[in-house]
Amino acid sequence: MSPNPTRARAGTRRLLTRGVTVAATTALVTGLGVVAATQASAAAGCRVTYTTNQWSNGFTANVAVTNLGDPISGGWKLEWDFAGNQRITQGWSAQVAQSGTRVTATSPTWGGSLGNNASASFGFNADYSGTNANPASFTLNGTVCTGTVGEPSNPPTDPGTPPVNPPTGSKVDNPYAGGQGYVNPEWKAKADAEPGGSRISNTPTAVWLDRIAAIEGTENSSSNGSMGLRDHLDEALEQGAAYIQLVIYNLPGRDCAALASNGELKPDELPKYKAQYIDPIAAIQADAKYANLRIINIVEIDSLPNLVTNTGSQAGATATCDTMLANRGYVEGVGYALQKLGALPNAYNYVDAAHHGWIGWDSNFGPTADIMLEAARASGNVSNVHGFITNTANYSALQEPYIQPSTSVGGQSIRQSKWIDWNQYSDELTFAQAFRQELVSNGFQSSIGMLIDTSRNGWGGTGRPTRASTSTTVDTYVNESRIDRRIHAGNWCNQAGAGLGERPKASPASGIDAYVWVKPPGESDGSSQLIPNEEGKGFDEMCDPDYGGNARNGNSKSGALDGAPISGAWFSAQFRELMANAYPAL
Repeated sequence: MSPNPTRARAGTRRLLTRGVTVAATTALVTGLGVVAATQASAAAGCRVTYTTNQWSNGFTANVAVTNLGDPISGGWKLEWDFAGNQRITQGWSAQVAQSGTRVTATSPTWGGSLGNNASASFGFNADYSGTNANPASFTLNGTVCTGTVGEPSNPPTDPGTPPVNPPTGSKVDNPYAGGQGYVNPEWKAKADAEPGGSRISNTPTAVWLDRIAAIEGTENSSSNGSMGLRDHLDEALEQGAAYIQLVIYNLPGRDCAALASNGELKPDELPKYKAQYIDPIAAIQADAKYANLRIINIVEIDSLPNLVTNTGSQAGATATCDTMLANRGYVEGVGYALQKLGALPNAYNYVDAAHHGWIGWDSNFGPTADIMLEAARASGNVSNVHGFITNTANYSALQEPYIQPSTSVGGQSIRQSKWIDWNQYSDELTFAQAFRQELVSNGFQSSIGMLIDTSRNGWGGTGRPTRASTSTTVDTYVNESRIDRRIHAGNWCNQAGAGLGERPKASPASGIDAYVWVKPPGESDGSSQLIPNEEGKGFDEMCDPDYGGNARNGNSKSGALDGAPISGAWFSAQFRELMANAYPAL
């Protein structure tokens, strides 16, 4: 969370009107954003909620229509007229067409039925000049949408000014504050089955949507779980959760520098990513019944930073990363995800921003912020980004009390040690706070907040230093004093000796929205050896405990645990070790 707890954030408010046929409008102005919303309701038939996120010459609209009459089968059609010169440029989750001022949105092929009191949602982007007034009325299959069945009239006390209800679904400053997070019952069951696992099994963790099949659920999956997105959202409602965390993770050419988490989509399959992955996710999240649930989307880990550090003539470059840089698949894919999900009034996008051991050097720090801004602008509006997350599924220590880069030993800076290797940062908290400032100075809103994944960065147990080393030799001092006990800060796969970190917590430090457990403890980073599977996940030597390393980890041993299954599958030995080495201790 930002230092100022009262900071304003552009959001979406919904204005309810009862007993009138013309929808009134309200607008909130924050910086460059203008946000308006209307809902017309007065008689039986249908109800429409129309919300917009607006800027100087364009806007994104989200439309939810509820059928209050007899069930509709065989397709629905919603129509309205714009009052000005609005021109739709792109639509999703419905077939949106425009002729003059008349707009017609027809149901998608997969969503033609609309039962009594059932809702459907879709959205679109549009441009305009002058005034962007909301539509005055809508019709659903020819019926004017003017009412709510059985809802008593609630006339305003000031004639001509509709009453404003609490802003259901409007965005809050910090979605983690003021409520319990969703506990994934599938992860909970696995944790409960382990000795002592019940100590942490009620902790909120993220749900990974790492392939198209995960949207509907995968009964025979060898990793993650069988529940689909709707299953999880419905369960979150049953739990009374304030928020749910979802990892959006299926870019074409995914994770171009690590084979263990390669995905199902080829580098040239951006259209498939948009139509078969992002669009269905956005359509489900837009369902009106989830309007009071804060949906937190962790957007495409291990993607954009790869375009900075693993391309061209660099030691860690790969052909796939070069391809994704050239074809803009990552930038356009992330931009599209931000656009579609950012348009939803109760969705919050946090973009993955690697970790200090990846982009903490000056040569990577600024350029990574630049590529983040490029992807955000590809979404149409930087406000589609609510914040960023660091250390996702990684092991970097939250704080290093004894080896800050400013420390000197024997008159020498410890930055020259082999471990720090001239990095400007040695832990995630200082890095995340500094990177937030860099992002804001680059063009992101000053209201952005950071998340830090602390699910596996505790490094407790008997190996955890309790004081600084007394050595006057730089490398010895650093190695005896550092909390992070990995062989190399570039090691990322199933690290031996790791422990659970800080428990999820909202607003723990300046600029930090929350400590989170996005990587569910016990889910593997990748297999220790090649395991054939139908999920597109390969074998990366960094997950082999016998591997001697490469240029990306200083040609060091991998430090990985043996006997690991494919990424996302349950790894009991790792889960037990994480509990044993937890800091704070369980």
